[in-house]
Amino acid sequence: MNQKEVLDSIKKVREITKPRKFSQTFDLIINLQQINPKKAEEKIDIFIPLKHLKSKKPKICGLVDKELETKSKDAFDETIIKDDFPRYKGNKKLLRKLALSYDYFVAQANLMGEIATVFGKTFGPKGKMPNPKAGCIVPPVIPDLKPLAKRLALTTRLQTKEESVVKTAIGKDILKDEEIAENLLIIHNALVHALPQEEQNIKSIYLKLTMGQLIEITPEGPKVKEIKEKPKKNASKSSKQEKG
Repeated sequence: MNQKEVLDSIKKVREITKPRKFSQTFDLIINLQQINPKKAEEKIDIFIPLKHLKSKKPKICGLVDKELETKSKDAFDETIIKDDFPRYKGNKKLLRKLALSYDYFVAQANLMGEIATVFGKTFGPKGKMPNPKAGCIVPPVIPDLKPLAKRLALTTRLQTKEESVVKTAIGKDILKDEEIAENLLIIHNALVHALPQEEQNIKSIYLKLTMGQLIEITPEGPKVKEIKEKPKKNASKSSKQEKG
């Protein structure tokens, strides 16, 4: 996949999508083949730093001790210090609300045992545990946490779950075509390097805006994915009556 193919597809997506009163997001869908995401060794779970902000700024919460309290408060949206952990322990309602309120949780490394005990059962299934792949586990002595917050704002996560497909937002429609293309190619290249057979594991690549149709990115040019209309229930009944 090259830049021209991507730019042509971005232009086609804009062309076929009706303007809205709100900013829409470019969504990327990549279908995979010859891998089984149910096997742990074939799962994809990577964090990719982009060049341009993909959508809204993520909300970040720090789980730290007093050594990092001030730095966490300066860099993140919320900070929960070790002394406040007991307030959450066993409180399922409070834990669920916390997990849903933030995109990333950053943990002080020497607190990970306690964090797992207090937050793990709720955060784990939701994929919200502090993740070392994203740089979300930090030492108790660090000059500044603002660079991490800035990096996380530009980071996207590609993850296979039950199906052989990865989906992610790659940028708002207010970005220039070249900026959307740059983000898309960064994601594509990172994914290719993470796949066991690289390009051979990619079946198809689609792009769309929030309220628009899918466009397949191909070497022959962008292809609009036709929407098949479902047969009406009444129609099938009337055809049976006619036969009778």
